[in-house]
Amino acid sequence: MLAKVYSAAVYGVDAFEVEIEVNGASGNPVVVVVGLPDVAVKESRDRVTTAIANSGYHWPRGRTTINLAPADIKKEGPSFDLPIALAMIAVGAEVELPDAEKFCFVGELALTGQVRPVKGVLPIALEARKQGRKAVIVPEANAREASMVAGIDVFAVRNLRETYEFLTGVRTLEPVREDPADFFQRHQQHDVDFSEVRGQHHAKRAIEVAVAGAHNLLMIGPPGSGKSMLAKRLATIIPPMTLEEAIESTKIHSICGLLLDPAQSFIAVRPFRSPHHTISDAGLLGGSANPTPGEISIAHNGVLFLDELPEFRRSTLEVMRQPLEDGRVTISRAAGSMTFPAEFMLVAAMNPCECGYFGDPKRECRCSNVQVERYRNRISGPLLDRIDIHIEVPAVQYSDIARQEPAEASAAIRPRVEHARAVQQSRFAGTGKARTNARMSPKQIKAFCRLGDEAEAMMKMAMTELNFSARAYDRILKVARTIADLEERDHIEAHHVAEAIQYRTLDRNLWA
Repeated sequence: MLAKVYSAAVYGVDAFEVEIEVNGASGNPVVVVVGLPDVAVKESRDRVTTAIANSGYHWPRGRTTINLAPADIKKEGPSFDLPIALAMIAVGAEVELPDAEKFCFVGELALTGQVRPVKGVLPIALEARKQGRKAVIVPEANAREASMVAGIDVFAVRNLRETYEFLTGVRTLEPVREDPADFFQRHQQHDVDFSEVRGQHHAKRAIEVAVAGAHNLLMIGPPGSGKSMLAKRLATIIPPMTLEEAIESTKIHSICGLLLDPAQSFIAVRPFRSPHHTISDAGLLGGSANPTPGEISIAHNGVLFLDELPEFRRSTLEVMRQPLEDGRVTISRAAGSMTFPAEFMLVAAMNPCECGYFGDPKRECRCSNVQVERYRNRISGPLLDRIDIHIEVPAVQYSDIARQEPAEASAAIRPRVEHARAVQQSRFAGTGKARTNARMSPKQIKAFCRLGDEAEAMMKMAMTELNFSARAYDRILKVARTIADLEERDHIEAHHVAEAIQYRTLDRNLWA
């Protein structure tokens, strides 16, 4: 007898449907899995047969062949346990599974028959809807995540017996329903706020400019000056994610297994990722034998914060150069080539030297000029070329710490940023891929960043007297354009250029 059910597997950030066929025949009692399964899928034979027995059912005692189609794509993970078990029970009992073609099944089985959560349920639910399935049957812990997909019913199951009884009509289950828009609105809250940051007015202004134009940012200052504190609050002033962006980010987090907690089943706020400086190339970019998303993709639509930037391995930092330009990363391995989205805002922090006190008026620096230069040179020029704004974050003064009146809150800053972003979206509509000033092409810079006579004179002085490089020229124009957008000005004026020049600390050689 032959039984057929449907499941799905993740490939990259999307899923593809898998047709599972189970055939029972006479012969030696053996279970054979074909269709390019990985080790976890092959091991499902023992998990599934034990779970079936402990659930009170029987499986075919002859030769059982399990085929996973399409056979030319490798199948990974334990998510096929549940559908394989259901088909084996049907073959063993020689019964048909009514309306099995309407469902997509995913779930890992414990030896007791309990259904455990799996990765990638959101893209699997999206694929099931695309293929015309009426419902998905998922582990109870994954139900809320899957219910974010409109247009398809989601049934949560706890064990194999419950699932089989539901399919055969013995048991009734109610679909899990969640309004994505309502859930999204209720969970768009942050635990931190800019009102908690004392002083650092210049740094907060630079952060506002950076977020308004989606410019990458580097903060330079001594230990304890508040660089990490500022970075963690940066996401609170970025315009809220749209539902489409939230689904994109949630798919990536789901594939990486970051949503197995039912309380964290959907990404409603922009991701903030802060990997340790010991991270490997594959951990940051993505990879392994079977390519999976790295930190830069997990930070998609959010912020990637690299603290102690010079402490990262130089080779690790260099792999970010192309993703910073393209907004995506392509990883090629023997198993295939995959492209992951990586549209993030890079925020980095570093000390001015190894001891951290170079240029500090109150604490003596123990580093020589050669050591300071060597420390700075750990960051390559091409990477710095992709960071539009670098600012100094000095130590906080006691008067700022002791001040009682609250600082400006994130809720007051965000509307200004949202307005500037809206201006940019309107400006770039129909002109190319750019949606923010940071993504402007040379052609767009020439079209939208024209300077008046006074602003041109200011730029000429910066290029000659401050010895700015050619690479700094475009960066200054982009940032000046954002400052003008924040002030609702159509043209870039001299004071916009002057402020943008102040955000080029490294180019101005202030540490020399």
